[in-house]
Amino acid sequence: MKQKLNKVVSLAIVIVTLVFTQPVFASIQLSIIDLGTLGGPSSYSHDINDRGQVVGISDTASGESHAFLWQNGTMTDLGTLGGPSSYADDVNDPGQIVGVSDTASGESHGFLWQKGKEEKGKMTDLGTLGGSTSNANAINKHGQIVGASLTASGEYRAFLWQNGTMIDLGTLGGSYSYGYDINDRGQVVGISDTASGESHAFIWQNGTMTDLGTLGGPSSDPNHINPSGRVIGFSITASGDFHAFLWQNDTMTDLGTLGGFYSFASSINNRGQIVGVGHTASFFEHGFLWQNGTMTDLGTLGGSSSGASSINDRGQIVGSSTTASGETHAVLWR
Repeated sequence: MKQKLNKVVSLAIVIVTLVFTQPVFASIQLSIIDLGTLGGPSSYSHDINDRGQVVGISDTASGESHAFLWQNGTMTDLGTLGGPSSYADDVNDPGQIVGVSDTASGESHGFLWQKGKEEKGKMTDLGTLGGSTSNANAINKHGQIVGASLTASGEYRAFLWQNGTMIDLGTLGGSYSYGYDINDRGQVVGISDTASGESHAFIWQNGTMTDLGTLGGPSSDPNHINPSGRVIGFSITASGDFHAFLWQNDTMTDLGTLGGFYSFASSINNRGQIVGVGHTASFFEHGFLWQNGTMTDLGTLGGSSSGASSINDRGQIVGSSTTASGETHAVLWR
């Protein structure tokens, strides 16, 4: 299914003025664009590549939820693995897409969607580590995929999939791990329980899984790693709050909030720009852009909340926002 989507917020593109506390970044203007839906009331965008292709999930006119690819104003339904729903989580620069879909037998499996000789593209089941469920969360330019799968013994394990083979990446000493992202150097980030039962962010490379620590609390959770190996996510602080972090040079730094109690970092590009969700002083959740030490509110489509999920190297940001009528739509800030 395709829909022509030229829906720029009513009357005009909403201009979000980003005012930085540092004079050198006095103001930056981004437009926030409604990407529409696949015919249903809601949609959410999850990733954008450097070509401007956006992927996510949308309600359809029939009430199902399907993975989508949006590019050049058109939202395309990617279908499923035979079941009623699918979800696209990541797209690399060649245009390969990964996510999770229901199968005809009722299981949920990670998938790889790509165009070959077929113009419409094809969704391929990645299988599992022996259990009934898997999730594909990220893909790099080499086609290496990371995610998590149930094993035959019923434990969730982070995996690396390449050349048709799914590899268990192990844990930090506990029984559970989950892979979230992979960069073009093959470095993987994810979460694992430790031997003491805490849940910590990890980085995996060349067969070794390393604990990234926390911001002083018992847990941390990464979301993304950029090509230079900088990692972002969120962690519980010593005071018990959830704060976004940037990990680099073996150090985890607290990125603060939008004036409220918590924040979560979702994505970091090659330039070190970070996006995510922050709690505001007025107790709403808003998408943010963090750069050069300053966290800036990205605003909404007229509703009360928004969230930023990914930023590419051109500075284009995708996420979701509530509208003035209360619906949630995928959006693009650029």
